[in-house]
Amino acid sequence: MLETTSKESEGLELIPQLTLDCVIFGFHDNALKILLLKWKGTDLWSLPGGVIRQDESLDEAAIRVLKERTGIDKIFLRQFHTFGKVQRYDKTSIQEQLAHVIDPKLWYKRAISIGYYALVDYEEVFPNPDQLSDECTWWDLVEIPKLLFDHEEILEKALRSLRLELSFQPIGLNLLPEKFTMPDMMRMYEAILGKKIDPRNFQKKILNSGIVVKLKEVKRGVAHKSPFLYKFDRKRYEEVLKEGGLFFI
Repeated sequence: MLETTSKESEGLELIPQLTLDCVIFGFHDNALKILLLKWKGTDLWSLPGGVIRQDESLDEAAIRVLKERTGIDKIFLRQFHTFGKVQRYDKTSIQEQLAHVIDPKLWYKRAISIGYYALVDYEEVFPNPDQLSDECTWWDLVEIPKLLFDHEEILEKALRSLRLELSFQPIGLNLLPEKFTMPDMMRMYEAILGKKIDPRNFQKKILNSGIVVKLKEVKRGVAHKSPFLYKFDRKRYEEVLKEGGLFFI
C-alpha cells in the first residue's frame, strides 16, 4: 500500500507497488485466532503486512514480516492468492483516516498484494506491533472487527484456502501444541470449518490413519475424567498428507 511501511525499510531498495498481506492463524481455548494490528491513535484494525525488498524472494519477505510480528522464524506459510484489482478499496477514505500516521504522498497510486496464510502455535507467539501500530493482538475469528483496506476479503479467501487444504497440509502439526488431547484436535478442526464433527467417527478415522501416537500421560486440571494426551507421528503424518488421506469430514 505504501512506498515504505517502517524505519527498517528506509534506505532499502523495494519492489515498487508490490506488497504482501499475512493472515496469521492460531488456535487457543477452542477458538481459531487471527493476529491483527491496531493503527496508531485509532480504533482501526488490519492484517499484518509489508513491503518486499529487491534482494529477497516473496517467501523470504513473508517470513521476515511474520517473524517481526510473532517472534517466530520457523513458520508454516502458504501463498494463497494475489490481490490485483485496480480499485481494491476507497483509497481517499483510508488516506483521510490515517493522515495523522502516514503522509498521503507516500501511498502507492496502485498496489498489488500477495496473500499468505501462516499457522502458528499460539503459546509460542509474542505479538509485536510495527512502527505504524499501537497493538498487535489475537482476535477470535467470530469476533473480528471491521478491517481496513480489502482485508476482510483477504481473510475470507485465506480461510477458504485453509479449509480446502485440510486434507493436504499439516494443519494440526502447526496449530496444536506438542501434546494434545483428541477433543483438542477435533475442536481445532471444528473451529476451522465452523461446524460440528461427529466425535466417534472423528477419533476412529484419526486413529486408523496412524498420524497420532497415544501417550501414557493424561491432561491435568480438567473437570471431568482426564483424557489421554497424544502427539503426532511426523513421518506418518507426512505420508498420509502426500496421499491426501485425511478425508474425515
